[in-house]
Amino acid sequence: MDLLYRPRRLRTSDTLRKMVRETRVSKESLIYPLFVVDGKEIVEEIPSMEGQYRYSVDRLPQIMDQLINAGVVKVLLFGIPAHKDACGSQAYDEEGVVQRAIRFIREHYPMVYIVTDVCMCEYTSHGHCGILDGESVDNDKTLEYLNMIALSHVKAGAHMVAPSDMMDGRIGSMRQALDEAGFVNVPIMAYSAKYSSAFYGPFREAAGSAPAFGDRKSYQMDYHNRKEALKEVELDVAEGADIVMVKPALSYLDIIREVADRHDLPVAAYSVSGEYAMIKAASKAGFIEEEKIVCETAVSIYRAGADILITYYAIELARFMDEGKIG
Repeated sequence: MDLLYRPRRLRTSDTLRKMVRETRVSKESLIYPLFVVDGKEIVEEIPSMEGQYRYSVDRLPQIMDQLINAGVVKVLLFGIPAHKDACGSQAYDEEGVVQRAIRFIREHYPMVYIVTDVCMCEYTSHGHCGILDGESVDNDKTLEYLNMIALSHVKAGAHMVAPSDMMDGRIGSMRQALDEAGFVNVPIMAYSAKYSSAFYGPFREAAGSAPAFGDRKSYQMDYHNRKEALKEVELDVAEGADIVMVKPALSYLDIIREVADRHDLPVAAYSVSGEYAMIKAASKAGFIEEEKIVCETAVSIYRAGADILITYYAIELARFMDEGKIG
């Protein structure tokens, strides 16, 4: 057959296929979510997330050494306090669990880049992401508390803050608060398109952050909506976000692609707890090959347009990169 173009020519060897790959991945783009709990001598497996643990600050070396050895040097910190109250006061306490974890990591692992989740759901007695007015979250009042949390993290040594609350105007408010306090060079990674998702179930167990009543649909996004996500991202960019995020990842690859096409800022995607748990469960049941699925799903997120991947599989992905199974 007289064919001028034969696409299979570029698939004839592993070396050639790797050379012409359109999507590249790297360890430098990986961020590992890390749960830190109040107390001592705690390494507690999360039942719904096999292989993931809550660590007290004194036991952080157990996971930090694994991360360093794998070449993963970026973490996203979540805190689980011993005490919760209506205003989530432990979230902005100088001696709060995240603040102590930041100082510990800065002292013992100076090569690690620390991003902190800025929210209130883990810290409030009611489990909502802000200050309540009756049974509704008071948007503007919540901004004051989010700013206090962000400032306390940065003063403790956080390199970047990542507000995940989905309050209106929080990026502009936080940018102003950081700048006025002299932290003009601290970037903000905005949870810009954060959907109200059933994929968060295992995380809420891990962080003890399920709402005591109602749900979060008045501030997290309706998963039916595409254009709303683009508007949310545009607002965060206009308010000064340095990185924008889409969460969850796998069911929202279309949103990642549209955000990446429309904006020049780096795009992060959070492969959330439910995605991790499903892969683990299917693998344990013998339905899938975990390693291959982890690689394929990660590449799909990058291919959709993500520059940064927040994933519980960061250590495994780094190893697969070293082994040439993904790259």
